[in-house]
Amino acid sequence: MGKKWGALGLAAWIGGMAATAVSAQDVPCGGDFRAFLNDMAQEAVAAGHDANATQRFFGQLRPSESVLKADRRQGIFQDPFITFSRKLISQNRLDRGRQLMREYDAVFDQIEHDYGVSRGVLVAFWAFETDYGSYQGDFNTANALATLAHDCRRPEIFRPQVFSALTLYERGEFDPATTTGAWAGEIGMVQMLPKDILENGVDADGDGKVSLKTSAADALTSGAKMLSHLGWRPNEPWLQEITLPEDFDWSKSGLNTSHSVAEWEQMGVRARTGQLDDGRLAASIILPQGKTGPKFLAYPNFRVYFEWNQSFTYVLTAAYFGTRLTGAPVYDPGNPEQGLAGQEMKTLQSKLQALGYDVGKIDGILGAGTRAAVQDMQKKLGLAADAWPTRALLDRL
Repeated sequence: MGKKWGALGLAAWIGGMAATAVSAQDVPCGGDFRAFLNDMAQEAVAAGHDANATQRFFGQLRPSESVLKADRRQGIFQDPFITFSRKLISQNRLDRGRQLMREYDAVFDQIEHDYGVSRGVLVAFWAFETDYGSYQGDFNTANALATLAHDCRRPEIFRPQVFSALTLYERGEFDPATTTGAWAGEIGMVQMLPKDILENGVDADGDGKVSLKTSAADALTSGAKMLSHLGWRPNEPWLQEITLPEDFDWSKSGLNTSHSVAEWEQMGVRARTGQLDDGRLAASIILPQGKTGPKFLAYPNFRVYFEWNQSFTYVLTAAYFGTRLTGAPVYDPGNPEQGLAGQEMKTLQSKLQALGYDVGKIDGILGAGTRAAVQDMQKKLGLAADAWPTRALLDRL
């Protein structure tokens, strides 16, 4: 992912949000760090972990201030889709991805046979997470997980990951002193958390080990199995660029509205190149920068991306890059209206929150909650309900 962007980091930790129903307030956190670890160690032994191994594992863990700083730093996700995608998708990254698809053609053939996950999807993750394995992160993984489990912001995500890392340690597949990865505890070329490695790790190269840091075959196949586990529908599309008629009902856009492809065609939706997919498939229309910007049709598999990462901009960029790697043209950027950024976006979120909308954290990021609130307010104000926040909307509020 270029200089120090190599693990966007958020990929797997937010993915963990979808996998847990435990409330943060029900999970122990905070307090003296060593006492916190001692309590975790006792819980691990009570759950059946070897006492000596548990003592050795937890005895090596230390808090990491750099992990907490990285956790609070998410400015890149404030960029709109066009800006964000152009930063991440370079010609060099595209050429390198296509070269690797040829180099590992047999691996991808096997993946597509076993899991029905397109090589473009996996290569896009490989590119964005670690720049094709060249930058996998240099944070101590065990310390990162323990620090984030101790921190009371999202302990319900990371506490189970510490125990999973302990299980890997007992198997001889994890060293708390030397295993490194992204700041949020992801490991390897496609950045997977310990629990995901336990559940979805695959020894694809047949050497008797699951080596996500050094074996592209293991990493890619494990990533495919994980996507399958998260609900990927084999051999179906995920995203396609479209065109829309000028009189389209913009309120029908957004992931909360779904129609069959055949129904969308009746409303004037057309593929920008080629044909739309199976008319029986359900799909939603995405307008990342409003009615005059790029336009996409999101198929059921697109939603699986949010099990890996909940950043809308990241997900759309990764999904689009997957289509580019497999032959789609550069999207038409259109001429989107100037959006809101920084403090303006925070002001908009605050106003929407005051009106009773659940926009989540006031962070200046145009996430799903803010988009839904914007679209609803646009309807009420008689504006084009395309979920794209503009100065006009802010002024009206």
